[in-house]
Amino acid sequence: MSHEIPLSRPDITEQEIEAVSAVLRSGRLSIGPVLERFEQAVAAYTGNEYGVGCNSGTSGLHMAMTALGVGPGDEVVTTPFSFIASANPILMTGAKPVFVDICPRTLNMDPAKMEQAITPRTKAVIAVETFGNTAYMDQYAHIAARHEVTVVEDCCEALGCTLKGKQAGSFGRLGVFGFYPNKQITTGEGGMIVTRDRRLADLCRSLRSQGRPVGTTASPGTGNWLSHERLGYNFRMSEVNAAIGVVQMERLAGIIAARQRVAEMYIRRLMHIDDLILPTVEEGCTTSWFVFVVRLAPSYAREDRDRIIAGLRRHDVGAADYFPCIHLQPFYRERFGFGPGDFPIAESVSARTIALPFHNDLTERDIDVVARTLELMIKRENLQRH
Repeated sequence: MSHEIPLSRPDITEQEIEAVSAVLRSGRLSIGPVLERFEQAVAAYTGNEYGVGCNSGTSGLHMAMTALGVGPGDEVVTTPFSFIASANPILMTGAKPVFVDICPRTLNMDPAKMEQAITPRTKAVIAVETFGNTAYMDQYAHIAARHEVTVVEDCCEALGCTLKGKQAGSFGRLGVFGFYPNKQITTGEGGMIVTRDRRLADLCRSLRSQGRPVGTTASPGTGNWLSHERLGYNFRMSEVNAAIGVVQMERLAGIIAARQRVAEMYIRRLMHIDDLILPTVEEGCTTSWFVFVVRLAPSYAREDRDRIIAGLRRHDVGAADYFPCIHLQPFYRERFGFGPGDFPIAESVSARTIALPFHNDLTERDIDVVARTLELMIKRENLQRH
C-alpha cells in the first residue's frame, strides 16, 4: 500500500521541544538571552562578528537594503531565478531590481552579465545562492568591489554550504539566512542577518525593533523603550523561535550529514533515468542540500513538466516547480513590462524543474518509490508526446 511522501518536513526532536518549554516557563518570551545565544552561534559558524535575528529572511533582506541606504532612484542587481522574496525587498525600499540571466549549470547569476548590468545608479547586488550553491560568490564580491558596489548575500538556502573553505554568509558585507521549516535548520519562522560591520549590525537591531536605540531595555514603560530614533519595523524573533534555533545549530552537523545521505541515495537511484538532469556540486564547493531539484531535458516543454508533477502528486509523491521566474510573476510584468524571452536561460531552466521530496527522514524505500514514480511519469509523458 502506498503512503504519502511530503515535499518537505522539519527535523524536530525532543531537544527542541524541551528548549521551547524552558522558554515558556521562564516568562521571558522576547528580546532575551536565548536570541543572543542563537545570534552568536550563527555568526560564529559563518565567520562573522555579529548576528541579528529577525522574523524572516525577507525581513532580513529588507533591513539590509534599508541599512545600506538603498532607496528611490537606486538600482539593485539580482537574479530572476529565485524565490520572489529575494527581489521584493528591493521594491520595499523604492529601488528598482535589475535582473541578469543565470549560468545554466550553477543556476546562479552569470558573473559577466552581472558586471555588465552595473551602472552609475547601482547601489547594491543581492547575490542569491540558488538551492545553496555558493558558485561565483567570490567573483561577485570582486566585481562589486571593483565598481564600489555593496554585495548583500542572500544565503537563505545555504547555511552550511562553503566555497573554497569559506562559509556561506561570509562573502557579502551582509548575509541573510532564512529558517522556514523546509530549510536546513528551522526556527518555525525566522531569519538572521550576519555581518562583520558593527555599525550595520547596530542599525539593523534598531530597525527590527521599531527604530528604538540600540541597547533599549525589553521592559515597556522603562528607560528609553518609547524612544524611536528612526523609522523601524516589528521584525523581531521571539525567544521561542530562537530556542528552536539554538538546538538546531547544536545539531547542525548531524542534520547536514542526514541531508547528504538522502541526496546521495537520490543520485544513485536517478542517475540512469534518461532525459533527467541531476543537480551538480561545483569544484571547490560543498553543499548542505536545501532541496533536491532535478531538470527535464531541453526537449521538454513547461506543459510536459507540469503534467509530470501532477502525476507525481496523484501518486502521493510531493513535487513542485522550483522556481517560477520572478520577472514573469504578474506583479513584476505589470509594473516593469517584463515578458517571455527577457532572460531566456532562467526561463528555460524554470520551465523544466521538478523539486522532489527532500527531508532528513527519507528512507531508501521512499527514494525508490519517488524514483519509480518519476520514471513512470516521464515514460508516460513520452508516449503521449510521440
